[in-house]
Amino acid sequence: MIRIGVVNIDISHPRSFANILHKEDRARYVAIYNDGFRTDEEVNAFMKEFSLEKRCSSLEELADTVDIAFIQSCNWDRHLELAKPILARGKPVFIDKPIVGSLKDCFELEDLVKHGARIYGSSSVRYAEEYASFLAMPKAERGKIVSIFTSCGVDEFNYGVHIMEGIQGMLGPGAYSVQFIGGANRDGIYTESYFVKWSNGISVIYQIMTGVWQPFVVSVQTTKGTFNFQVDTTKIYKSMLDKIFDAYDAGTELVPISHLTEAIKIYLAGKSSREKCGAEIKLDALELSDPGFDGFAFEKQYALKQGK
Repeated sequence: MIRIGVVNIDISHPRSFANILHKEDRARYVAIYNDGFRTDEEVNAFMKEFSLEKRCSSLEELADTVDIAFIQSCNWDRHLELAKPILARGKPVFIDKPIVGSLKDCFELEDLVKHGARIYGSSSVRYAEEYASFLAMPKAERGKIVSIFTSCGVDEFNYGVHIMEGIQGMLGPGAYSVQFIGGANRDGIYTESYFVKWSNGISVIYQIMTGVWQPFVVSVQTTKGTFNFQVDTTKIYKSMLDKIFDAYDAGTELVPISHLTEAIKIYLAGKSSREKCGAEIKLDALELSDPGFDGFAFEKQYALKQGK
């Protein structure tokens, strides 16, 4: 059985993942390190509910106790800080979405993997069965992808990152540039749209409705027709966990780190384009000095919504 150590239980994923894991005998959360906003009472309740063996006082202690660590802090600006002591012990990590929030951290992630770190991530939507089923269709039947429209709700980055991870996972790497198309406000609900060019000529429009949950909807236009589907969110966690454990058992990577960081760079380019009134921003022209998305501000906001 694969022994998992969880680093922070800020978000809902640890409990959702644990419920899935307890239906099978392949992996378990067995230890926890927590320095986030969750209280000792919440940590103790999580440990009791899922029969964890140990609360660790350091990341190094956690690494020595488990086979793999799941970094599940809601503050993406701390993900590398939390992962590096575990990676230094030679243990792999899964980093929950968004994997990081700045170009600087993207480069550091890429460098860590280049020097031997095993890092899995990040959005469960990337591993949705609907994408795999579409790609499994014979090309003669589905045709070549020309353009895609995709959308979801909640927020621009923390939740919005799901949709472009899914699309980038389907198309593979090669995003070239991003442009902010525009936004609209109706009854206090704000929607923004962005246009992404792939270097092979494929185009993608992604749309985010902030403040309201919306399903992950995809419309794929090909040389043969239009294919519409909605991601079944009841299946994506198990699909991702199975693939993480398959990669762990095989000692291989799950998704190349450059693919995971490219998805982040798409959002960084979109943010930059919005700030520059819709200018086309090439991914290779992103500025290292750009602080990106503020994980500490998001953590504060998220904690307040949780009553902390």
